[in-house]
Amino acid sequence: MRKSIATVSVSGSLAEKLDAIAAAGFDGVEIFENDLISSPLAPEEVRSRVADLGLTIDLYQPLRDFEAVGPEALAGNLRRAERKFALMERLGAPMLLVCSSVSPDAIDDDELAAEHLRLLASRAAEHGIKIAYEALAWGRHVDEYLHSWRIVRMADHPNLGVCLDSFHILSRGSDPGGIEAIPGEKIFYLQLADAPRLAMDVLQWSRHYRCFPGQGDFDVAGLVEHTLRAGYGGPLSLEVFNDIFRQASASRTARDAMRSLILLEGGVPSTAGPVGFAFAELTVPSPDRLSGLLTALGFARTGRHATKPVELWEQNGARILLNSAHEGTSLAALGLEIPDPEGAVERAARLLAPVLPRRRGPGEAKLDAVAAPDGTELFFCRTAEPSWRSDFTPEQVPGGDITHLDHVALTQPRHHFDEAALFYRGVLGLRPHQSVEFADPYGLVRSRAMSGPDDAVRMVLNIASVSARGTPWQHVALACRDIMATARRLHGLTLPIPGNYYDDLEARYDLGVDRLRTLRELGLLYDRDDRGEFLHLYTATFGRVFFEVVQRIGDYEGYGMVNSPVRLAAQHARPYA
Repeated sequence: MRKSIATVSVSGSLAEKLDAIAAAGFDGVEIFENDLISSPLAPEEVRSRVADLGLTIDLYQPLRDFEAVGPEALAGNLRRAERKFALMERLGAPMLLVCSSVSPDAIDDDELAAEHLRLLASRAAEHGIKIAYEALAWGRHVDEYLHSWRIVRMADHPNLGVCLDSFHILSRGSDPGGIEAIPGEKIFYLQLADAPRLAMDVLQWSRHYRCFPGQGDFDVAGLVEHTLRAGYGGPLSLEVFNDIFRQASASRTARDAMRSLILLEGGVPSTAGPVGFAFAELTVPSPDRLSGLLTALGFARTGRHATKPVELWEQNGARILLNSAHEGTSLAALGLEIPDPEGAVERAARLLAPVLPRRRGPGEAKLDAVAAPDGTELFFCRTAEPSWRSDFTPEQVPGGDITHLDHVALTQPRHHFDEAALFYRGVLGLRPHQSVEFADPYGLVRSRAMSGPDDAVRMVLNIASVSARGTPWQHVALACRDIMATARRLHGLTLPIPGNYYDDLEARYDLGVDRLRTLRELGLLYDRDDRGEFLHLYTATFGRVFFEVVQRIGDYEGYGMVNSPVRLAAQHARPYA
């Protein structure tokens, strides 16, 4: 299907918006009135620019507060509409969006509303323009899509149809199944937006928190399916009001928008998702920076790369690469075990993920990588033979208490958070969990966990309003069989946990005197859910990175986020090793 987007959905001037929208591969645009009013380009220039970019103008919007008014107001509204029709002819826009009235002067009379819309459609027809009538979720008298359809049906004019908007329908909890009762030829336009579930005024919710399909909690795909069943043949168009998108790069936002529609349409063949972490790659000024900590954790250096300044450290199925070709300590890349690396990178590319160029020496393993929104490199690979490990001088892999990488946590820039969630959902097939918020001593952290089938790959995306000296922290969580033994080996290398935490823990849970004393002595944190228990500890921070050691007891599913404020306070008090 054709893909369109409203200019209000991205940032910048109208010219910048159009360039970004075209570059992302869209077919058409909705011109939002405010974008045109503030542009120095004449309507004819906008029309020419849109055509030169290979786009079409699908809709001009909006005409507000038109229908069901008194005679004097109607005369003024028709004058206003005629001016818009003349402008649209200059633009080459074939359709005008009319929102249901929110005016306190609007009359609650469906027959009068239908009469006025019929008159408007008749005037529009003289200019070759169609009218798409949309029920705003906060409309004064018409706030539900089937109500708008009843009025359109009553008006009975070929140039009048409905505009369906997923936000206005789903935010009210309306059943989208009723869309199939509307003849497809009378659904003139379909606007799409997702949103998180929020308990707030629907107008403020709409104006500030919409997002692209797949980034929120609405069943946008189900609504589209009902609309297609009704016979709709127009474009899938995005109309998103979002404070973050208004401040972000127009090109990134437009690309993210296109990715959401590609996923919504299901046009990219699915591939098997990741079945585990192959490795986590850290940049370090020198391997000595982390070698002592890794040794204390039970890792051993098992190889050096044949041509690059990279060391491989292993323990059972947990693998850490130390890359000393860069300044600073950070989590630069993740290796993902995946059954079909070639298929995975092809899918990622079709979902507009940047495929990273790789330089390989003679005989080196072929590793394809894509860039995540925050710049983290994701390698699609197999550890089974033939393996990327063949690039390293092999040594025996030690056993120990650490078994594998449990999860990784990446702190995202605020304006990339929703983009990252959609990226990992689409490219890796991870399932997003509910967003949570918790306190930082100097602000607030928003967090969203994502996981693959059988929780073989777990990731946690965070937005931190603040962090030590402005540094966005990252961490690698290591799964452990005996966290108490590991904690004893790490003496002096872990974050100190205040005694008040254990006093509170004693009040919340009956853990027994001996167990509580052991947790206190070893600096271990504790959580439980209805499926099991969770023990974890944190190391000191090195540059941007720290390690977490976790032990899941039973079928515990979470990440111990209830303890995050304690961890953050300890990190602020001791930001670096």
